[in-house]
Amino acid sequence: MQYGYFDDKNKEYVITNPATPRSWSNYLGSTEYGAIITNNAGGYSFYKSGGMGRFTRIRFNSVPLDQPGRYLYIRDKENGDYWSASWQPVGKPLEKYKSECRHGSGYSIISSEYEKIKTETTFFVPQGQIFEVWKIKVTNSDNKKRQLSFFSFVEYANGWNAMQDLLNLQYTQYTAKMTIVDGMIDQATNIHIPAMPDDFANNDQGRHTFLAFIGGEIKGYETDLESFLGGYRTYANPQAIENGKCTNFEAAGDNVCGTIQVDIELLPGESKELIVLMGIGEASKEGRQVVKEFGNPDRLDKELVKLKEYWHNRIGSVVVNTPDGEFNSMLNMWSPYNCQMTFAWSRAASLVYTASERDGLGYRDSVQDLLGVLPNIPLEAAERLKLMITGQDSKGGAMPVINKINHKPGKETLTKEEHYRSDDCLWLFNAIPAYVKETGDINFYNEVLPYADKGEDTVLGHMRQAIQFNLDHSGKHGFPCGLSADWNDCLRFGHDGETIFVAMQLRFALDVYIEVTEMLKKTSEAEWSRTILKKLDENLQKYAWDGEWFLRGYRADGMKFGSKENKEGKIYLNPQSWAVLSGAANKEQAELIMKKVNEHLATEYGIALCNPPYTLGTDFNIVRSAFFNPSMKENGSIFTHTQGWAVMAETMLGHGNQAYKYWRSYMPAAYNTRAEIRQIEPYVYNQSTHGKYSPRFGNSRLPWLSGSATWSFFAATQYILGIQPDYKGLIIDPCIPSDWEGFTAERKYRGKTISIIVKNPVHVEKGVKTVVLNGKEIGTNSIPFEQFADKNEVIVTMG
Repeated sequence: MQYGYFDDKNKEYVITNPATPRSWSNYLGSTEYGAIITNNAGGYSFYKSGGMGRFTRIRFNSVPLDQPGRYLYIRDKENGDYWSASWQPVGKPLEKYKSECRHGSGYSIISSEYEKIKTETTFFVPQGQIFEVWKIKVTNSDNKKRQLSFFSFVEYANGWNAMQDLLNLQYTQYTAKMTIVDGMIDQATNIHIPAMPDDFANNDQGRHTFLAFIGGEIKGYETDLESFLGGYRTYANPQAIENGKCTNFEAAGDNVCGTIQVDIELLPGESKELIVLMGIGEASKEGRQVVKEFGNPDRLDKELVKLKEYWHNRIGSVVVNTPDGEFNSMLNMWSPYNCQMTFAWSRAASLVYTASERDGLGYRDSVQDLLGVLPNIPLEAAERLKLMITGQDSKGGAMPVINKINHKPGKETLTKEEHYRSDDCLWLFNAIPAYVKETGDINFYNEVLPYADKGEDTVLGHMRQAIQFNLDHSGKHGFPCGLSADWNDCLRFGHDGETIFVAMQLRFALDVYIEVTEMLKKTSEAEWSRTILKKLDENLQKYAWDGEWFLRGYRADGMKFGSKENKEGKIYLNPQSWAVLSGAANKEQAELIMKKVNEHLATEYGIALCNPPYTLGTDFNIVRSAFFNPSMKENGSIFTHTQGWAVMAETMLGHGNQAYKYWRSYMPAAYNTRAEIRQIEPYVYNQSTHGKYSPRFGNSRLPWLSGSATWSFFAATQYILGIQPDYKGLIIDPCIPSDWEGFTAERKYRGKTISIIVKNPVHVEKGVKTVVLNGKEIGTNSIPFEQFADKNEVIVTMG
């Protein structure tokens, strides 16, 4: 079933049926003031942090996922009928109520039509501001005058710390104080304690937000949640809306809300504009200033144009036109936009991630997330990369989470040995070279940065220490120990067991280190790495090869995991794809293991993480995957993060048809006309999809904040389309479906614009026959940067 469509011209996804299988969301704002909004206006708002700065309430793990939200109720004063400007929460019958939601980059527009009253509400956060806008246009399509009451509604948190608000009720039920100031609501907590802006994490301080409603006659206020809803009622039928009036009570304690009633009169055919402004600060100060400066429609229209221009400029460094329109929709808007939301919020603010378990930048996730944003925002990525490097301890391992609000490089407590994860710092070998290749900043390797706990080193020195950390934590087969986790948090090989996946990562790291040190003319360092690499390769062939695929790991006593000897978890995807990516597999092995991946792990909705799932009691102390039902999450689901690696591996083998088949099997847009299968948003990536042993086979979960966004964009642009930045220039090496006649792309690269035309006259999957740069044939598909003009045309003929 289809619930919407891609509007590529406007870079929007348009939801035409509001009864989506699950709440379909979007992000507003920035890392200063952020918000999540759904197609039915659900979601929440937060300042600086989803966990420590959430000032409107969300109730996680509810049905639907997104309530409460930022609602506008409309009441007909003549007959008492009422509805909401979004289909929910009132939920009028869809045969009478029309709705459309346009999710764009940093804004959402929700339109409705009911009983000849049309509304269009635009939600956004103006660029660089710490307040949000609800700009409402209401039109009377009736042939008679209509008298309407509008009611804003937000449910406030009683404290900005999310867990305190939701769980510590014996405290938070007594902290809120609501006042009416200049026609605005001032929502405050702990008002008799001073604000402490330099100690954001401290929940016990005075804080304020404001809410203003502009454009009509203010008739009343409701600030007490129970008074607004009434006893034993819901957001669908609030007592205040049914009564058509508010109590004007200025609440103190208990639960509070932000409702301002505005009455308007509309002649036939007449339209009026209303504005809600909600943000950080006191109503008497910041609120008053915001209303004065932004409280008119013309100013807000200009701000929305500025916001769109800002975002469209941030996602336009790669523009493609291929035979697959859904692929184009993803790569030209939603893939890079998804990557930037993941870059901004890591895994700490969504309708699923509560920020209670991890309110910061997870090390492994955030380092990988850089790959998806480098083409568009390389300078911001550089600052984040430096931050992540300073989260590495002097021992070479990393802090599991960096809280950028409180991070103090050189002064952090050394991470406890039992908290180290074996893969964390090895992701630097993907991110650091990618940054240097994108920007040409070779000297970055020589930049000196502090360790988290003490001391400092060059970036290259940090990389060497990451390698040394895994060498210092190696087991009896010469492979890195698993420590507390090795990317898969449900595989705990510990300080004595070994992980083959991280061994593949280590091999990749050593290869990268050799390339970099040779480029920097550090011969002794390159030789050091070569010696280690030679021994690692011997061990991989001797102890990791299982005959038809590579093992996943070893228990301390030598028990194998991911082996044909096992009854469950016989084969894992990661060591196979990374055996190809790292160069650990020889040509024959590479072809065989990817064939086995297709035989044992591939499904119509993507590739399973492992097979068979764990149900028979394999050592629970190591395989924590049995927490989950078969084919769910780490227990053999289609873990989307890993799909891009398999796609990359297939392209490296020249298998364009298979690579693209895999990519489309999990591509969100491929399910736009079959949304009942995937259920979540068809425009963003997700963490995992239920596998074939699950009764929910094909259902996807946990959208937006996932490494799948980065690796999917990276795999599509650099491996399928084959547009690869390199130290000396740009490599173009496509691996595409053989039935494609070709494609075109535009790539902005180090200040240059490169228009690329790829022709595939003999319908090969991979292979470049000729490259023509600005009318002149060159003898390589690696184009030196110095040969580029400001604007360029590159014609690549495959063959």
